[in-house]
Amino acid sequence: MKKLLPFFFLLSAAIGGDLSAQQLTLKKGVIMNAIPVNDSIPESYSLYLPTSFDNTGRWPIVFVFEMEGKSKQALHMFTEAAEEHGYILASSNSVSDSLSLSKNVLIASRMFGAVSKILPINNRRAYTAGFSFGAKFASAIPTFVKQIEGVISVGSPVPNTELLSNKRPFHFVGIVGKEDFNYSTMRNAAKVLNRLKFPNQLLTFEGGHEWPPKGHISRAMEILKLAAMAKGNTEKDDQQVLQSYQKRYQTYTRLRSAQKMLQAHDLIQEMVSVYRPFYELDSLAAIRKAIRRDKVYRSQKRNENNILFREGLIKEDYLYYLEEDLLTYNFNNLGWWNYQMGKLAQYKKSNNSEEKMMGERLSGFINALIEDNIDLLNEEKLKDEEGLLFLWMLKTITAPKEYEHYLSIISLSSKYEDYGTSIFYLEELLKNGYKDKAALYELEHTALFRISPEFNEIVNKYLKDARYDVIEE
Repeated sequence: MKKLLPFFFLLSAAIGGDLSAQQLTLKKGVIMNAIPVNDSIPESYSLYLPTSFDNTGRWPIVFVFEMEGKSKQALHMFTEAAEEHGYILASSNSVSDSLSLSKNVLIASRMFGAVSKILPINNRRAYTAGFSFGAKFASAIPTFVKQIEGVISVGSPVPNTELLSNKRPFHFVGIVGKEDFNYSTMRNAAKVLNRLKFPNQLLTFEGGHEWPPKGHISRAMEILKLAAMAKGNTEKDDQQVLQSYQKRYQTYTRLRSAQKMLQAHDLIQEMVSVYRPFYELDSLAAIRKAIRRDKVYRSQKRNENNILFREGLIKEDYLYYLEEDLLTYNFNNLGWWNYQMGKLAQYKKSNNSEEKMMGERLSGFINALIEDNIDLLNEEKLKDEEGLLFLWMLKTITAPKEYEHYLSIISLSSKYEDYGTSIFYLEELLKNGYKDKAALYELEHTALFRISPEFNEIVNKYLKDARYDVIEE
């Protein structure tokens, strides 16, 4: 059985609503869903209390943001680290990528207020976190809410560095996969934060645009805890600091032994920035200098720099040609894009690990770029159907297993009786493994198309048992 807290909070007292007949029972060690912000608006949040929680002292909190209605799943990614380091977690169920930034900030602010009324929060240890769009929003929050001390951002840089002010700095801990299309952007953003004197660290892992191993989230929380100790925002624990330092140094020695010199160097850099308030670090500075003189490190660094330079040039090409093709509806250039995808496939098979990761990053970049343009066109009152058609066609080249784009092409082409295009993309769809026959027969604008012999012949070829008979004359 989950442990119940030995006390209850009256919801009416907590958030000022007229709910005197109800009580909110808070449990430890379990995610609690759909806690109302108050009784006058339909906003709610999820909450997690570590099993060590009690009603004494003041507790740090991480507000985790997820913009696509999956707040419980996002919160779950942080629970192990919250247990290890003693953090409360909360996540709004009401923020959404369909709302404006200002509306989402107001929703988040109301949640902050509601949580602080029912729990003993350390106001100098309030943080935000998230992945991808959630991370982007989490990074924007400190610009508007000065009580936020730090951000854990997975897969997204600070969205607009021009809005940052060194008069209101916050601690930024970025986490990014080395195959993530945002990898180079987050590296560059770290340099900007350094110039602005924002405390920051960038943790990397082997992977793409995805949640990191939970150990990385734990490390991010630990970094924020150590920073709070250094600033006097929480009691300093010398033993905890020493154990943390020793554990990181052991990781460094393993990386050095494996000749992973870039990662070893980055870890030493991180250790210098995190542990400088606690120790004299001349020995680490000497190690860093020695690594930079090492032949293996210099070779790996040169290779990485060359790859990142090439990657930047290729990204510029993608940006330029996509803009030009979209403006002119240049369907003839789809062949060029197909050729580019072939080159990326070669990069992904390269024996050069940096080049291989570049291929993954560029593939993610072009897909994200196309999705952004699709979203922009869909937001327009007067839909640019020809522009959308081009982007959907391009998406079938860059992401052939994302079936919704084929379906959109078939639907729009059928709407304008361009059945040649519809037939081509129907067969391409089924070649790539699409199996939902019922959805095909319900696709918008295809009433005439789906009773045609050509449609049913292709369905019968790949899925068997077409709904309508094919009559051969």
